[in-house]
Amino acid sequence: MKGAVFGLVDCNNFFVSCERVFRPDLRDKPVVVLSNNDGCVIARSNESKALGIRMGEPFFKVRDVVARHGVAVFSSNFALYGDMSRRVMSLLSAYTPRLDIYSVDEAVLDLTGMGDAEFLRGYGRDIVRKIGKGVGIPVSLGVAGTKTLAKMASKYAKRYPAYEGVCLIDTEEKREKALRRFAVGDVWGIGRRMQKALEYHGIRTAWDFVCRSEGWVRHEFSVAGVRTWRELQGESCIALDDLPYKKSICMSRSFPGHGLSEWHVLEEAVACFASECARKLREQGTCCGQVTVFAYTSRFRTDVPGNMVHQQVRMPVPTQDTAEIVHAALEALRLHAYDGHFDYKKAGVIVWDLSPREAVQTDLFDKLDRGRRRALIRAVDEINRKNGHNAVKVAALGTGQKYASERQYVSRRYTTNLDEVLVVKV
Repeated sequence: MKGAVFGLVDCNNFFVSCERVFRPDLRDKPVVVLSNNDGCVIARSNESKALGIRMGEPFFKVRDVVARHGVAVFSSNFALYGDMSRRVMSLLSAYTPRLDIYSVDEAVLDLTGMGDAEFLRGYGRDIVRKIGKGVGIPVSLGVAGTKTLAKMASKYAKRYPAYEGVCLIDTEEKREKALRRFAVGDVWGIGRRMQKALEYHGIRTAWDFVCRSEGWVRHEFSVAGVRTWRELQGESCIALDDLPYKKSICMSRSFPGHGLSEWHVLEEAVACFASECARKLREQGTCCGQVTVFAYTSRFRTDVPGNMVHQQVRMPVPTQDTAEIVHAALEALRLHAYDGHFDYKKAGVIVWDLSPREAVQTDLFDKLDRGRRRALIRAVDEINRKNGHNAVKVAALGTGQKYASERQYVSRRYTTNLDEVLVVKV
């Protein structure tokens, strides 16, 4: 293939696949993974999809289907999923001089100049086999001249077993055929709002979209829409760094039972949410200028007093520093430390007003030595990467035991906890 060539690797039903690695008896059987507090379905095997279980479905609504068809149910086990993701990405790094990790289950490989279509097809199948054998996670690989087309190809690779996990879009004929069969709402970079606008104009497939003029696309959807349109035309113009980062990050949780009635436990929970937001900011390379804290009691209980906390604070300098964000969140929460007994059913932290780390406007009168703080953060992140999540943490986070999620179906942390490693009987 001439010009730029990209491969996009997508782990199939990733959370479900992680559970199946250590439960081979569940292969070809329906499996679902639930969200925090076992509230909603966040991952489904193909067999579960065939039963009509939808993504985001509240678990109580599908209990009858689960019981009737013997669906295996797991609570989310992010320690396990994160470690399995690291193993997949580690193996992928051996196949390309540049690997860009896009999400926990997706990565883009630069395959430019490595060979013709036949070589890349064989090379791709070797990648798929290596990941399947080395980690046990089935993956799909799409190869094309742009990242958007590669993402499309990966979906075809997942959809049709005859591709053996690898789909190439390497000719104009294949590109047109792929576009004609691909729903416009499934195109990488086209969100729900843009999809509605396109469908309003009678655009149902990716082919319908590329048949419109560039001027029309620019008028209706600005530069971002034009980039997607050009990528579908076969012109590589989106760097992974150009993909939009999240405009805000929210970490929240509903608490089991009647909720949290002790104020210090609520503070501990908010500190943990703020810490997770800071970690996610560092992962996507951004800093936040605003922090919002919220907490509220159940709206459905009339037998106890109700209360709502919603407080916003501006950071003096946009930051991704865990200690700074935790401190700001707790200060905001304490502004609402009312006397009295309240059962808080849900709480959370939102960080927003995000900007790239390299474009932060500093303050001449800033009292913090941010160079030293960045060095400290890097050291703590490295310790936690090697020794486990929150091996070193801010003291305000506490132990988290008093507000832990309800996780009735959680699997063992096979790869990150020595007390829970796989036991083999011979």
